[in-house]
Amino acid sequence: MSEIIVNGGKKLYGGITVQGAKNSVLPVLAATVLCQKECVIHNCPALSDVNTSIKILRALGCGCEAEGNTVTVDSRGINAYEIPDNLMREMRSSIVFLGAIIGRCGRAVISSPGGCELGPRPIDLHLSALERMGVTINEEHGYLICTAEKGLQGAEISLGFPSVGATENIILAAATAKGMTTIHGAAKEPEISDLADFLNSAGARIYGCGSDCIRVYGVERLGGTEHTIIPDRIAAATYMACAAVTGGKITMCNIMPSHMVSTFWVFREAGCEVELSGKSLTLSAPEHLKRVPTVRSLVHPGFPTDAGPIIVAMLTVAEGTSVFVENIFENRFSYVDELKRFGAKIKTEGKIAVTEGVKELSATDCKATDLRGGAALVIAALTAYGESRIGDIHHIERGYDDIVSVLGALGADIKYSKD
Repeated sequence: MSEIIVNGGKKLYGGITVQGAKNSVLPVLAATVLCQKECVIHNCPALSDVNTSIKILRALGCGCEAEGNTVTVDSRGINAYEIPDNLMREMRSSIVFLGAIIGRCGRAVISSPGGCELGPRPIDLHLSALERMGVTINEEHGYLICTAEKGLQGAEISLGFPSVGATENIILAAATAKGMTTIHGAAKEPEISDLADFLNSAGARIYGCGSDCIRVYGVERLGGTEHTIIPDRIAAATYMACAAVTGGKITMCNIMPSHMVSTFWVFREAGCEVELSGKSLTLSAPEHLKRVPTVRSLVHPGFPTDAGPIIVAMLTVAEGTSVFVENIFENRFSYVDELKRFGAKIKTEGKIAVTEGVKELSATDCKATDLRGGAALVIAALTAYGESRIGDIHHIERGYDDIVSVLGALGADIKYSKD
């Protein structure tokens, strides 16, 4: 099995360029299904989830080529509307292809998506919204058979929870539907605005992204376009935490400060200096991190749930006791037992994790339980003296573009061990 091996205790210094956003590139790649001319997507991170998306596109009959951080998609030859079961199981975000496939083909066949086990993430919001747009959904032998015999119709849709995935699926389905679709209670994440920017550049008419009310005026067809994916705000926060726990100083290029406001305050309260200059950021860590009394995950523009494990890992070596409250997912703390292997003092109850900072962590062997939990283990390993081995790194590879090379460039003693 592949592992990441870290010899901790080295301060991180230097500069890096932040990768393109995982949570943006996946829906944008799905959106190319709707386009009837060639699309060129820049700043695509080299992730296993991106590779899975490319496989899905090819399975649908699209031409798809990746060269460096650019992916070119030509969906004019699309000839299928079913996503193979093995690809659905590889990636939870594969559900975002649903709205695009129905919009292009008038039907879609999918099985239950895979991905990280973070507790229930039902797709009922996706399905009920599509039903309001004229989709008939039948379940047969674990597959969802979705058809829109009369074509997709614009609708008034209210989301009971601002689900990012459901908002994206509705936008994709509505882009070429007949009439106007209004989404009330829409998610506001910057990745949704990036998806809309891509679609609008291909000829769509989408307005109001970044607010809780989005309007989509359906167009007959979409053409091709060229688009650059926004920077990954969660990856940026991860590398900030890596520098913070080692007492280092790093500069990151290719960030969008406005997308990260909800995370900056945590680092500053922990004693770090965060300096901004255009699209770059410099973090200078103190000798000893301070506690952060309470951090709560919230829907955007609140503190992002994906940054929760990253902050908890950082606060394991802060002076004093910190509390993290998880308000989005029910089973987000599966990584905590692995952090305890390093000597971290963390108690969890329900949606609350209480972290009592220790002076230092000890190296250990551990396994990633999910994407961001895996990143938390890397953070712990960087500050723990001795050699740590992190297994099940396929979780980490879903969201980080060669995290080993990035951290190595900053001075970390880190390497892959692969069979």
